[in-house]
Amino acid sequence: MRAVFLDTESLDDLDLTPVRNCVDELVCYSGTLPEQVAERIEGFELVIVNKVQLSAELIRTADQLKLICVVATGVNNVDLAAASARNIPVCNAQGYGVTSVAQHVLTQILALHTHLLDYDRAVRNGDWGRATQFCLLDYPILELAGRTLGIVGFGALGQAVARLAEALGMNVIVSARPGSDQVPAGRVAFTHLLERADVISLHCPLSDDTRDLIDADALAKMKPGAFLVNAARGGIVNEAALADALRSGQLGGAAVDVLTEEPPRNGNVLLAEDIPNLILTPHCAWGSVRARNRIIEQTEENIRAFKAGRQERCVNL
Repeated sequence: MRAVFLDTESLDDLDLTPVRNCVDELVCYSGTLPEQVAERIEGFELVIVNKVQLSAELIRTADQLKLICVVATGVNNVDLAAASARNIPVCNAQGYGVTSVAQHVLTQILALHTHLLDYDRAVRNGDWGRATQFCLLDYPILELAGRTLGIVGFGALGQAVARLAEALGMNVIVSARPGSDQVPAGRVAFTHLLERADVISLHCPLSDDTRDLIDADALAKMKPGAFLVNAARGGIVNEAALADALRSGQLGGAAVDVLTEEPPRNGNVLLAEDIPNLILTPHCAWGSVRARNRIIEQTEENIRAFKAGRQERCVNL
């Protein structure tokens, strides 16, 4: 089997030998522009992608193509209908980043409660050196114990965050499906979660139902001084409304790992320097070394299963 990996960039520092060992040839490109895809996949039976788009036309005209492996969970960059029409399995990676994302979210929650970045800047700016006593307490430090964490989206990620939060003494409440009239046992209505939570952490997918879920109205319903953490998808939060809520002091702080445009080549309202107590990270919550190695391991499993006549993590057939 001849294989081509079109965008290895997020895995470039790792060893791809497990994948290389289960194919006859592996050609790797750190990145591939849209106009380069057709030429680069021609003659290959296996195409491996992360974010490179595989359109219906590309899939139809790649006459040797037999298998597509996506080194991510989301497969919206692949035309699944076109692949299915040619009986080409599309296999992804699943569950690889749960521990990494949960750890990142907890780090963000802790940093917000301790004003970690503000204290770091205060030391580097010389504020501590000018202090009249041995310590500097310019920013309020809050303890997590006894505070309420509201989780929106209670799959594997939401559950992992809940376990970590409970271990530190937080009370966890879980939202019912936003927009639904049904509130299953053990859940609370989304509106009630907004009103009760000291911290809200988002772990739901981006869909028509969740786009702009956290808008100006939702932010206004949150407890004054509450924190918001978004390591899910950028479009779930209205970024302009979040910036306004932070500037006005309605929200106590926020930590954001995802934006509506990634990377933000055209700027973003959240990149403004006057927004207080906002932590921004570059969609890296998922990216621990161990999590990315799991992707390589799962891709190897997907390929070996296909060669043995089985389907592993197939999302279209």
